[in-house]
Amino acid sequence: MNVIITGATGMIGKGLLLECLDDQRVGSILLVTRNPVGVVHEKIKEVILKDFNNPESISNELAGYDAVFFCLGVSAGGMNEALYSKITYDYTINFAKAYLSKNPNGQFIYVSGKGTDSTEKGRMMWARVKGKTENELLKMPFQKAYMFRPGIIRPLKGIKSRTPLYRLGYIIMTPFWPLFKWMMGKNLTDTTRIGKAMINVIAFGSEKKYFENKDINLLAEASQ
Repeated sequence: MNVIITGATGMIGKGLLLECLDDQRVGSILLVTRNPVGVVHEKIKEVILKDFNNPESISNELAGYDAVFFCLGVSAGGMNEALYSKITYDYTINFAKAYLSKNPNGQFIYVSGKGTDSTEKGRMMWARVKGKTENELLKMPFQKAYMFRPGIIRPLKGIKSRTPLYRLGYIIMTPFWPLFKWMMGKNLTDTTRIGKAMINVIAFGSEKKYFENKDINLLAEASQ
């Protein structure tokens, strides 16, 4: 498989990248990023895109890839709806259109979040915007589109969140991960399993459209 990853400097994107590098089914990886990721590997090609509102500027680079793993995202903390929508909805949909124009049989995997509001009418701003983004992606004529909605995620392999508040939270939670695992079971996931699940859904397909932690964990265990 030849895949595109956005958001590879973030926690989920970095976890996915590591799994793609280790997985023999992934032949090449195009990293589309605003800043250099700093990972050198024979599978990787990197393209800098400073303005995700204008992905057409690199559209020729997007041709020939089987799937996009769209992991780019920001925390809604301190943002108004207009700015959050620009980054969450506009960036995603514009990129999806640019990719689809070059890959009409392509697949699109979008990292959303637990609690996303598919009705687009709830009280939580971030959930409405994420729901609107998911709904628009599912209307587009991709071969397949999948929405990943992780909840609590344990970072593995030295990965850290780029959001300072989240990073502090993970530091505080570190001694309690065994307790969380005991209490939550398959409802707790990690960066490694999310990466494996994303690769597997492209490799094997699924009738499901939405994947929360329990679904992610089951998909990560699917046989190669």
